[in-house]
Amino acid sequence: MDRRKFIATAGSALGVSAIGMPAFAQARTKIRVGYLHTVAVDEQIWLCDHLGTWARNGFDAQFKLFGTGVELSKSMAAGEIDMYATGAVVSNFPARGQGKLFLINSVEFATAQLWVRPDMGISQVADLRSKRVATTAGTTAHVFLDNALRENKMTGADIDLVSMPMPDAVNAFINGQVPAVVLWVPFNIAVREKLPQARKILDAGAFYPSAAVVGGWVASNSYYASSRPVLARIVRCWSEGNDMLIARTNESLGILHQDYYKDVPERDIKEQFGAMRVFPTAVWRRLYSNGTVTEWLQQVTDFYTRVAKIENPLPATQYFDPSIFLSVVRL
Repeated sequence: MDRRKFIATAGSALGVSAIGMPAFAQARTKIRVGYLHTVAVDEQIWLCDHLGTWARNGFDAQFKLFGTGVELSKSMAAGEIDMYATGAVVSNFPARGQGKLFLINSVEFATAQLWVRPDMGISQVADLRSKRVATTAGTTAHVFLDNALRENKMTGADIDLVSMPMPDAVNAFINGQVPAVVLWVPFNIAVREKLPQARKILDAGAFYPSAAVVGGWVASNSYYASSRPVLARIVRCWSEGNDMLIARTNESLGILHQDYYKDVPERDIKEQFGAMRVFPTAVWRRLYSNGTVTEWLQQVTDFYTRVAKIENPLPATQYFDPSIFLSVVRL
């Protein structure tokens, strides 16, 4: 799905862009961005669309929907997109040397959740030993599961991990094929409605702020090397959407529901938002500059190194470049 929107109007040509240049003086810059359609990933994208920020800053922005972070990475490697916005995968493929992370969207605070069936003998994390647990391997949910197991002196080898697409994992749990599922919001809503006896016994918020999963924007290596000024303009656009989300949250969520998540009940959008953490742009600046974001990223990269057996992974200090954001967002 390509969203070929954001066409500059004649009126905008008479204005001044966010980077201080008359809009008519800028060549229209085509950017091809892959994204996941979940509030924790694309909320600022669509608020910028609503505000007209992309067009005002001279972008011909083309957004393409993908189902998983793995698909996004493969598409970028094939040269089909210039960059992508996603979740935990930002700590995976860039650590393999595949892309540069330059912008963070949100913290997936409690989006990952462990749901169990007490009627099948599970009531606490320790009960997972030797039991089947369904999730989607390599995702935010899997990172959270790894943290939960290690907190209870277990590893993935102590459970029978069943990896499948999240809709299938949730259905397997609801149908009694597995006694536990590690999911992400909003799949919890289906569990809650279809299996009232199920219980959520833990979510990723239990490990915050010492551990956190963040999502963000990754540019291809070649695009990063040749187009850093363009990435800076993207950060400036993103900041407008982020500032709106913080300052006028209820209005922002209503706009997302009405214009970009029409098939999702507004209550579900609010629940997704409540399970994540976003910060004012100035606070993000502090988290970039004091190394907090880098530490969070490294912890997730360590997970992928252990579980996905990444050989010679790049540290977060090398695959994450905070300088672009810091050059744009000044106190």
